[in-house]
Amino acid sequence: MPFPILISHSNRECLPMPGSADAMIRVEKASLRYGDVEAVQGVSFSVAAGSMFGLVGSDGAGKTSLLRMIATMIQPSAGTITISGLDVFTHRKQIRDLIGYMPQRFGLYQDLTVEENFHFFMNIYGIKGSEGERRKERYLGFSHLLPFIRRPAGQLSGGMKQKLGLACVLVHEPQVLVLDEPTNGVDPASRREFWDMLKIMQNQGMTILTSTAYLDEGEKCDQVAIMHRARILDIAAPEAMRSRFSSLEEAVIDRIQEVDRGLQHESFNR
Repeated sequence: MPFPILISHSNRECLPMPGSADAMIRVEKASLRYGDVEAVQGVSFSVAAGSMFGLVGSDGAGKTSLLRMIATMIQPSAGTITISGLDVFTHRKQIRDLIGYMPQRFGLYQDLTVEENFHFFMNIYGIKGSEGERRKERYLGFSHLLPFIRRPAGQLSGGMKQKLGLACVLVHEPQVLVLDEPTNGVDPASRREFWDMLKIMQNQGMTILTSTAYLDEGEKCDQVAIMHRARILDIAAPEAMRSRFSSLEEAVIDRIQEVDRGLQHESFNR
């Protein structure tokens, strides 16, 4: 069953490249502080409409905090974040209609069936009747879950849970997806299937911002940002970032180690 077309192919051919003035997501000098700890420090980047942008980096780098700010879950301590020109804090209601946010631990109800979970999220957005049936067929079909609609979510495999989570995130047909390590802990075959679904959505015009623990997934993004110690170190296309290395993984590790060596040297000389 085809995924809904969000923009025409003629429009997609004219989409700006990531980082242009017409970005769908724009983050400017955003910071987030928890008491004495600065989880995000002066981060800036932009994501063009219809592109896929990946955040990679070490655990505790601040990726989840950054995505939560973009998804309107936390107010930035400083800086600005806009989606489609709307500030994520002052226009939270409008932003939440525009985006689909999938955190690391998506809130599925384990005792409810696939269908009941999906209906729960439709009810949140007031989607009922024939339109609700249309969306159930479309998104559970797109996620290959229609044969399992009577199965409790707690009895699904890890990959199937993630696909159900994605279907629930798509129920209100957002323009932007914000995903926090959506395939973490999922088997390789399910990871590949999940990313095939993301690529279909991107090809049909959706803007996708995702963090990932897997560097092979970073290769699938149009732009990749390395985040480490609450800051973004580099932003580039995957092929440019790994141009001097055999893989993106080697490039990312080398850059992080370079920064850590610099900090150790600076600390030693104090």
